[in-house]
Amino acid sequence: MSGQPGVDDAAESPSMPDMAGHPGHFRRPGSASATAGHVGRPCDRTRSGALLPGAWATAADRDSAFEAGRAKTAAARLNSTSARSSGRPAGSASGNVRLASAPAPSQARPAGGGVSRPGSAGTGWPDGDASSRPGLLGAGSFVGGDAGSGDGAGGDGAGGDGAGGDGAGGDEGNGGPRSPRRLSFLRGTDGRRRGRLALLVAALALACTILGGVVGGFVVLHTQSPQTDPTYTLGTVPPALTSRPASSVAGIAARVTPSVVMIKVNGGEGTGSGFIIQGGYIVTDNHVVTLDGQVTNSSLEVYFANGQSEPAAVVGRDPFSDIAVIKAVGSASMPALTLGNSAAVDVGDPVLAVGSPLGLADTVTSGIVSAVNRPVQPGAAAGSTSQVYFDAIQTDAPINPGNSGGPLVNARGQVIGVDAAIDTLGANPLMGTQGGSIGLGFAIPINQVRRVAVELIRTGRATHSVLGAVINTGWGGTGAMIAGARPGSPSTVTPGSPAALAGLRPGDVIIRFAGQPVTNGDTLLDAVRSLPPGQNVSVTFLRSGQTHTVSLRLGSAQSLPVLAAATDFPRARGFGSAPPAV
Repeated sequence: MSGQPGVDDAAESPSMPDMAGHPGHFRRPGSASATAGHVGRPCDRTRSGALLPGAWATAADRDSAFEAGRAKTAAARLNSTSARSSGRPAGSASGNVRLASAPAPSQARPAGGGVSRPGSAGTGWPDGDASSRPGLLGAGSFVGGDAGSGDGAGGDGAGGDGAGGDGAGGDEGNGGPRSPRRLSFLRGTDGRRRGRLALLVAALALACTILGGVVGGFVVLHTQSPQTDPTYTLGTVPPALTSRPASSVAGIAARVTPSVVMIKVNGGEGTGSGFIIQGGYIVTDNHVVTLDGQVTNSSLEVYFANGQSEPAAVVGRDPFSDIAVIKAVGSASMPALTLGNSAAVDVGDPVLAVGSPLGLADTVTSGIVSAVNRPVQPGAAAGSTSQVYFDAIQTDAPINPGNSGGPLVNARGQVIGVDAAIDTLGANPLMGTQGGSIGLGFAIPINQVRRVAVELIRTGRATHSVLGAVINTGWGGTGAMIAGARPGSPSTVTPGSPAALAGLRPGDVIIRFAGQPVTNGDTLLDAVRSLPPGQNVSVTFLRSGQTHTVSLRLGSAQSLPVLAAATDFPRARGFGSAPPAV
């Protein structure tokens, strides 16, 4: 550089024309390059004094160009704002306005087809500083592209000698290079703003939810009426009844239960019930003390209503009537029950069943008499044939396993039967695998029990009535048919028996016995076993289509070997192991 204004500068930058329509930079009055009567930079004129293209001739031209540049810059900013708000991408023809970072003053921007706007970098201050004026385009302001994307950046101010450097315009509308750093800066700023906004919205929603729950709970708590009432009362407890009417269920139970016992067999293998009669004897069922015919010599333990227990021994038992009598130490001091008359029982009479179902001692249930003279043949244990036949008292008072041997009492507390069997939906209706009560319970009439118990106490054995004939239970007609004789086999009518003496023969069909109709063989067997030996009865039978009626006197099982005669008889259909004899 020569130090002469306008000479060396022009020589060093002869090819730096200003943008068309945008006059170049100017020096402030009073600067080192401003002279009287000369407006513009020193390089605006040639050595001969002629104006260079784009130079200002007068101050008025300069001011007019400056004001036009300002107006155009403002319009570019307005267009940029509209483009961002309308969502047009940056760099489009209608929104190509970018925010550029100002380059360092010492770095010259590459010259291009763009034109620096008035007030761009390179306009020096009066003291000769080459830094860009604040807010002008040379220091990272908006640069407009006329058609398309491209950065138009102002040139750097040159020189420490106070000479304003030319603002080198960027490529206008022809795809100048972009700065990824500046673009990412803009996007990052916008993303952070959106993130902060999302966090603010989420925090506000959470706060509103919590506040709403608190307020709602407070409102509900203070608006609902209280559910408690400090003054509420159910009144005073009425005085307890010290006694019950004697005829009530409670009154009857109070008199009966002290005389009812629970019996445990072989240390609890089986459990049954019993009741005390005169002399301290205890009446129960034979299948209780023999575990349904499985044992003959069992150990017995009796539990009284007062909580005491004593061992007991068998006095006598009868498998045909299913009655047994036992006696325990100390039972003589216990109250005895009164025996009633089972012949006076009628359907509908109220009854109570007392016993120890499933080991629950002193259980009382109530019902009525459902039927009388109901033929019952309780099932025997597996592998054995039932020998029990009796006309039972049927009741709907709940009777369950463990009630066997307990008393069935009437409304006056008198024993009218001994609970013995129940009918269930199971396979075995007598203390076997049967289910619970379904309202079909059966009791041995007390008149039969009375006779058998007295015989057992007196002799240890009991007698039962026999007819002296073998019955064919497989016959399907109405009535009980005497089984037919076979050559070489004993007669089905025992010689000298009540049946033989009355003239009954094999093949006769008995249709009535002791005034009761006979529907099948089991009905006849029950009727015979229910009557005492020696009683006179009438028998009606059919022979060759003719009806006959005879009278006979029942015999005793001890005077006639009924079982021996039955076992010698050959097997027949429906007879089982042997045909039953009466």
